Amino acid sequence: MQPPAGAESSTASFPPPHGPDLPHSRPRPVHWLATAAALTGVVAAASVLQPSDAKASATRARAGTPTALTPDPRAAAPDPAAARFPVDCGPARLDVVQRASGDLDGDGAPETVAVVRCHTETGTPPSGIYVLAAAADAAFPPRIVETFLDPKEGMSVTGFALRGTTVTATLLGYSSTDVPRCCPDLQRKVNWRWQDGQFVLKALPAAGSV
Repeated sequence: MQPPAGAESSTASFPPPHGPDLPHSRPRPVHWLATAAALTGVVAAASVLQPSDAKASATRARAGTPTALTPDPRAAAPDPAAARFPVDCGPARLDVVQRASGDLDGDGAPETVAVVRCHTETGTPPSGIYVLAAAADAAFPPRIVETFLDPKEGMSVTGFALRGTTVTATLLGYSSTDVPRCCPDLQRKVNWRWQDGQFVLKALPAAGSV
């Protein structure tokens, strides 16, 4: 994958990605204000959030049209169990609760999208969604090349799926701090898709909207 903008770790001890810096791999914060607003119905149903610092994909043709390559059947999808996620769970372990792999950007190399959260026997801990690509050196763990959802946003994930090259999920959130953390009272379906050299987030129409 010619990776897009990567996730910026807020944990000082989180090791930087190994290997040479690749296109789209510069860290950036993910701006979730648009998504949070969409959850409360403030943003229009067709709102779109686009990273500001992503470059054009190297696989695009001179005319600007993405060129899909045939995935290499020998290429193994990144294993999220081997990745280092920028999530501090304290003494608890980090669980990879869902995963899906596919060639998301059409460069011929598979990526893996992983949904992770801290392990707990009770409650609903916030989830993170990360896109992984293989490191340039196979001796190193997979690289996080995009953060779809940071656990610090306090949202949970359900309905996660990869259909073709589109990642879909339903984000669950809270309308106020008075709502018990076990019982989110807001939800919004969203999807992410590689478009014009970057991942684009789209909030889908809310139920009952026109």
